[in-house]
Amino acid sequence: MSEYEDDGGISVEAGREHSPDGQPGAQHGGSPGETALRAEPDGIAGAPKETPVGARRKDRRGDRLRDGSGVSDVADTLGELAMSNGTQENNMPLGLDVGTSRIVVARSTDRAHESQYESQLNAFITLPYSKLAASLLEREGVFHEVYGDELVVTGNDAQRFAEVFHVETRRPMQRGVLNPKEPHSLRVLRGIITRLAGKAGGQNRKVFFSIPSPVGEDESAISYHEASITQILADLGFEGHPIREGLAVVFGEMSSSNFTGIGISCGSGLCNICLAVLSVPVFNFAIPKAGDFIDSQAAAVTGELATRMRVMKEMNFAVNGLGGDRVQNALTVYYDDVIHTLANSLRTTISSTQRLPKLDQSIPIVLSGGTALPKGFLKRFTTALRADDFPIKISEVRVAADPLNSTARGALMAALC
Repeated sequence: MSEYEDDGGISVEAGREHSPDGQPGAQHGGSPGETALRAEPDGIAGAPKETPVGARRKDRRGDRLRDGSGVSDVADTLGELAMSNGTQENNMPLGLDVGTSRIVVARSTDRAHESQYESQLNAFITLPYSKLAASLLEREGVFHEVYGDELVVTGNDAQRFAEVFHVETRRPMQRGVLNPKEPHSLRVLRGIITRLAGKAGGQNRKVFFSIPSPVGEDESAISYHEASITQILADLGFEGHPIREGLAVVFGEMSSSNFTGIGISCGSGLCNICLAVLSVPVFNFAIPKAGDFIDSQAAAVTGELATRMRVMKEMNFAVNGLGGDRVQNALTVYYDDVIHTLANSLRTTISSTQRLPKLDQSIPIVLSGGTALPKGFLKRFTTALRADDFPIKISEVRVAADPLNSTARGALMAALC
């Protein structure tokens, strides 16, 4: 379904209507819950000392996994699981969206076919270990690992268990990078990436993976985050290459404009923005107000869990003004905050950019990410852009046809170039 508005040279197009309950968008974390993992240092190349356990309904490997140790055993087992569907039996590159909320892998069997996507929630919860609990998780096909005296449920299953126990999921990442408050963030991230990507299966197989743009001038956390993911991929046999998240949106959505335009990824931890001309980035930046901000602020004023806010937002929320429901009102207020901050930051950055390339033609703006999914987001963002004069000509403002996979698709396209 498409909608167009023509006012002042800006058109608005939604690639198609999305039901937010198809896939979760922004995932959010909070308090550690009743059970906490023991803190233990874990460097870039560090391997978990605990015994990993992976379980899938179609492949029982519990005993084998318990006998193994170290990251090589995790990689071997999870790599075999990922390769079991046959899609890994080629040397084509991969695109990897390492998002605060979700991790998405894009792959293609050859250059002539559409990309295929697989994703996992970038979250986990912990449960006390017992043989009975471990066996029940395996029986139910719940992916988990054993860290000492705890069961760590990761990925999509973490959300289901969080709802059952009414606790917040915990997050390996925060604001686009590894979460410094979670000592096990690296090993959890390693497990999810390994599960999705598998092992390379050949030399020099490339993976382009997304990294955030800086908020301000400090990129120190991004440097560590980038190096950590590069090492995880190297351990799996891949050759890792970073790509800014906003630029990945340009690669994934703007082939018709010769990869010229503004790509915006409205994710969970950050909104990442890139202006590119002929695929060359003019600027990249990010704002810290995004899905997590909306959920945490709405939870604070309603007394709900942030995780619950995210679920309610994804079910049937629309940004359409204030009404009689206090949760809907809270979400609307903070959505508007994000939208206006994004529009104003984009306007200010363009206006202050020195040596801005001369653009003879108007350029598109494409929105992607789970935070851009709700109905009404596109219209309100376009209205915010029109509130003041915009420094460059815009041909259209639209939401990507597949906003949850747009970054991974762009990373894959960059890898194929």
